[in-house]
Amino acid sequence: MGLRLKFNLCLLGILLMGMLVSGVFGYRMLQSNARDEVMQHATLLMETALATRTYTTNQIKPHLDPRLDVEFLPQTVPAFAATETLNEVRKKFPEYSYKEAALNPTNPRDRASEWETDIINAYRQAPDKAEMIVGERMQGDARMLYIAKPIQIKNPACLACHTTPAMAPASMIKLYGESNGFGWQLNEIIGAQIVTVPMLLPVAKADKAFYTFMASLLGVFAVIFLSLHVMLTRFVLNPLERMADVASEISKGKLDVPELDETGKDEVSRLAVVFNRMARSLKKAMQMLEQ
Repeated sequence: MGLRLKFNLCLLGILLMGMLVSGVFGYRMLQSNARDEVMQHATLLMETALATRTYTTNQIKPHLDPRLDVEFLPQTVPAFAATETLNEVRKKFPEYSYKEAALNPTNPRDRASEWETDIINAYRQAPDKAEMIVGERMQGDARMLYIAKPIQIKNPACLACHTTPAMAPASMIKLYGESNGFGWQLNEIIGAQIVTVPMLLPVAKADKAFYTFMASLLGVFAVIFLSLHVMLTRFVLNPLERMADVASEISKGKLDVPELDETGKDEVSRLAVVFNRMARSLKKAMQMLEQ
């Protein structure tokens, strides 16, 4: 195996290893950035829902409560207001979703599905757990990220509508009936706010960026490989091959071969100087023997 082949194989192995390591770390970083982007979108929706709840409680509900005896207005309920607001957003972004899922909701549309029930039960099993739950799930063929926060009854005023049907406003019973949304207790976790955001677009962008990165990296490595190959051939291998040819000629008794080029200050040039000196010494020795 020649020196050129050994060098090329060694360099190729190093470059391939470099591409592999760069590819692994680059893919992980891009996927992490994509997930962070999705997380930002989900958090923004969650904060929008929370802001809508606060606005409804502080600025809408006080003005509409006097009509409660005559007509129950769902718009006074913070959960209803947040859900309706996010439903308006979904008209342009239908793949996004927000739900105030509950185990025993007043409004049947808020009843928790099986996977939402698991999230609520996780909070109920650890009532002091107030941090946000983050996870991923498949919705059909789509990969989705969800975040959830617990809904806990902390305000005793909320129990006026949810303790028993007898205590609830008649207008609410007329609208929703007596079967749902009762039996709640103070400090009980009755549900969870859940935002679901698709990961398809950010992940696709991350994959495209990864392929572009790997193609660029391959191009850079190819230029490096060719450049080193040309430099090795010109400055090392060609001079060595010339020395090998001259040495072969001298070994056959041909002492009138041209001397090697000694220009330069690198190791190959120094070797050429030593080789020429040796060839001259050998030539003089042969001349002395002939006399």
